[in-house]
Amino acid sequence: MFQAGPHQASEAVVFVHGNPGSAADFEGLVKAVAPPRRAVAFDLPDFGESIAAPGFAHTQREYANFIGEAFKALGIRRAHLVLHDLGGAIGLDWASTHTGQVASVTLINTGILAGYKWHRTARGWQTRGVGELLQAITFRSAFRRAIISQEPHGLPRDFVDGMYDNYDRRTRRAVLDIYRDLKKVGKTSKDLIPLLAAADLPCLVIWGAGDPYIPVTFADKQKVGFPSADVHILSGSGHWPMIDDPPAVTELLTDFLATVE
Repeated sequence: MFQAGPHQASEAVVFVHGNPGSAADFEGLVKAVAPPRRAVAFDLPDFGESIAAPGFAHTQREYANFIGEAFKALGIRRAHLVLHDLGGAIGLDWASTHTGQVASVTLINTGILAGYKWHRTARGWQTRGVGELLQAITFRSAFRRAIISQEPHGLPRDFVDGMYDNYDRRTRRAVLDIYRDLKKVGKTSKDLIPLLAAADLPCLVIWGAGDPYIPVTFADKQKVGFPSADVHILSGSGHWPMIDDPPAVTELLTDFLATVE
């Protein structure tokens, strides 16, 4: 877990990572927004350095409940959520039923994805047998090549190698479980839209135009759930804008947070 700013503050900027990923994806942003704010980035169960509790089923609902429990443990009663990739599905599930505890939402290449068609690798993970095979043959060189080659300007090799170091057996199992749950019984965007739209939460949308997994066309579509959303498309970025263009993402996020009470 990465934490900065006043550790006892009950309001915090909370970063929820995606897949593959961990709290380390947000180390720079945690430092950038705190102080004066409290900022926290934690690993989701069985991602990064976190080990899930016995019986944890890696479903969307269990991950959403984990966020609520983490807030209680950390003494966070009001949050500025910063969500990326899979963290969007999990974070927005929790937020949709706890809008009174959400001060703002920042969506980085994620969000409400009504009509979204899963990318090829995700479809593989969701298929029994195929997903297990894909995970078994995902070695470092292939992992690095697959991710870096699809990004507009690549990604730092040490960042990608760090992701692979965390992509161990338990994480690979968690990925199969959560993607299959999202396909079958996960809360859909259609469920989320009315709950979030009614709250009209302050929202910042940051999207890399070259995202190979979630098309940039979904950036403006976030307004169905966040009518007042401020949308910014980064023309030179891919799926990890906070890594391939840290100055732009930092400026957008800090400026946005300065306007939210």
